[in-house]
Amino acid sequence: MKRGNRCIVLRIISGSLKGRRIKARAGLAVRPTTDRVREALFNILAFRVKEARFLDLYAGTGAIGLEALSRGALEVVFVEKDRRSAALLQDNLQRLGVSERAIVRAGEALPTIVSLGREGRKFDLVFMDPPYDHPVVEQTLEALSRAAILEREGWVIAETSHRNPPVKLCSGFKVWRRERYGEALLSFYRMEAE
Repeated sequence: MKRGNRCIVLRIISGSLKGRRIKARAGLAVRPTTDRVREALFNILAFRVKEARFLDLYAGTGAIGLEALSRGALEVVFVEKDRRSAALLQDNLQRLGVSERAIVRAGEALPTIVSLGREGRKFDLVFMDPPYDHPVVEQTLEALSRAAILEREGWVIAETSHRNPPVKLCSGFKVWRRERYGEALLSFYRMEAE
């Protein structure tokens, strides 16, 4: 990750876009998922990404969703409330030639989840990376459950600080795996069997 005066430059780790650069806003509002965490995440997801419908909540730089597109995701919906970050993400999608497989929604995550549910959208994988100082994983899981947008065999992955791990059970979702990488903790949720 390189830092310039106003932008951070990240690289896509693997897949069809391997090595391509992503520009993102620099500053305290943006905390990109590190290369180490991205690589570990996609090693765990492995074959599940190809042809998946992927939802990237609290997208920030969009690095996770862009990595999913590079690794064969059918479609990625990015949700980012900061309009400047969302605009830069849209620019990255066009520059990388993958905008036809992506949608950027500029807005708050929880109301956007409700909208996606009303539209009848379904996702195989949902990744959320809220700011570490805003523990909203439980609220987001509740919104995902109410909106019923996760496929039955789908996974929800939350990146949080290891110092503040999210709940293990919430709104029909249960943690089945946790992995720590430095400050970051990845919690993998599945819907509980009925």
